[in-house]
Parts: sequence; C-alpha cells; structure tokens
Amino acid sequence: MKKIGLALGGGGAKGFAHIPILEVFDELGIKPSYITGTSIGGILGALYAANHSAKDIADMINDLIVKPRKSSLKDFFRNKDRFKFLQLMDPQLSLKPKGLIKGDKLLSFLYEQLEIDTFEGLNIPLKVVATDFWRKEQVVLDQGELLTALRATMAIPYIFTPVIVDDRVLVDGGLVNIVPHDLLSPECDIRIAVDIMGENTVSKTKIPSPFDAMFNTLDVLQDALANEKRANHPVDIYLQPPITDIQMIDFHKAELIYKQGVQIKDTFKRQLEKLLEERSLMDQLFRKK
Repeated sequence: MKKIGLALGGGGAKGFAHIPILEVFDELGIKPSYITGTSIGGILGALYAANHSAKDIADMINDLIVKPRKSSLKDFFRNKDRFKFLQLMDPQLSLKPKGLIKGDKLLSFLYEQLEIDTFEGLNIPLKVVATDFWRKEQVVLDQGELLTALRATMAIPYIFTPVIVDDRVLVDGGLVNIVPHDLLSPECDIRIAVDIMGENTVSKTKIPSPFDAMFNTLDVLQDALANEKRANHPVDIYLQPPITDIQMIDFHKAELIYKQGVQIKDTFKRQLEKLLEERSLMDQLFRKK
C-alpha cells in the first residue's frame, strides 16, 4: 500500500468540513501513513490518528452541539442548557487575564476521547503546528505530551490562554502555517492537503465592519501564506471544500459546514482512487523492468 500524507488545515468551526474527507479514507478501507495539522486540523488529526473513525468524530461533535431551531449565534447562546459545548468553555476570571478562555475543560474532554497522553501512543504519526509568539516563528510538535501540543495549536491569541513550553509562549499555529502540507514526511508517495479557509459572498466593495476586520484580516494573511506554500511545496491533491460565509466561531453551524464539505467528497474519492491505481500500475511496470 502506498504511503499517504494528509495535511488538515486550520479554521476553527470550518474544521467540520474535514470530516467528509476522513470519511473517504474509511470508505476505501485505508489510512494515511502520516498526518499534519494546524489548530482544529491538529485536533481532528489527533482523534483520527488515535483510531477514531470519521463517524466517531462526527458523533462526538453532534453530542456536543445540538442543532437549534434557528442557525444563528444569538440562538446558540440563548439555549445554553442545550449545548454541552458551552460547558467546555472555562472563562479566565482575572483582573489581568492571559486569555478569555483557559481551555482546561476542552482539553479534559479531548483526553476522555483520546485516552492517549503522548504522540508516541497514536496509531498514525502526527505533527501539529504552533507559533512562538515572541520569536515570530513556527514550532512543530510531534513528540511528548499530546494534549499540551493540541492546546498550543488551537490557542488563538487572547481567545485561549497561551501555552508555555521550553521557554516559548505558544499560540495558534495558523499564524504561521495554516495548511502544513510542507511538514509531511518525504516518505509519502501521495500528498493531500485540505484547505478550509473558504470564502465570503459579500460585496467586494463593502467597507468592513469591526467584526469583519477582526476575523477577516487574519484570513487575508493566512490565505496569502497558504498560496505561497502551495506554490513552493506542491501536493498531489489540494482540496478546498466550498465553505461559504462561515466564520471561525460559527460552531452552531456544524451541520451546514459538514454539508458544504460533503460537496467535494465524491470528487476527492475519485481522485484518490485514480492516484492509487496509477501509482500501483507504475510499481508493476518498474518491477517488470
């Protein structure tokens, strides 16, 4: 079997679009040999590398987020008792908070699902990306404490409390490498990257609101980095699920995001099957020679 490398990009709630991609692997009865991930991509990558199927992950999310009657952020917060997800958000109560959310409860939940402490305990080798805030550089985490690494890769500045590891203040890896396909092992025969940045359908002449400026400015920078990375580190399959008008905090739109991701599923499945067949035929030809 060919060695497949899978890179799962960051994007907060948009990460639900990764699930249809993982479903393809399950349906074909194959697994990636290596996984890299940033932020939500690192978290879902860890769950998949810990031998959870795509269905397991989807069920986990469905259990946390019950679909409201209306898909709006206001309704999401009005029905707090219906959302286990909100119970995982532990606010930082301090006169000088290091972040709005500590992240301890979310990490405890992840540990319950993973039941694995270290990278070495995963079934598939995993690398996750964090950012050294003060040194302004990428930090790749692939050994030792798994939960510390997951907490670092998702630590959006000031939303989540940063993580200190070996004198480094680590925050969200999306600041430096939103789709880390360049970190896939050179042993990979097939490289796959999943970019979940998506797009907005607003008028391109609209003046950004404060909310737009806060979230979309980072999107602009990340998209530029991703395009440069793609040009310098080509992959065999570069997937961009048609995620439209979704913000990184739109967790209440989990079902919609999944449906948008599903739109690319069949195309990806055909691409992967074709690549596997082509590489297999090439191997047969080389063996005959």
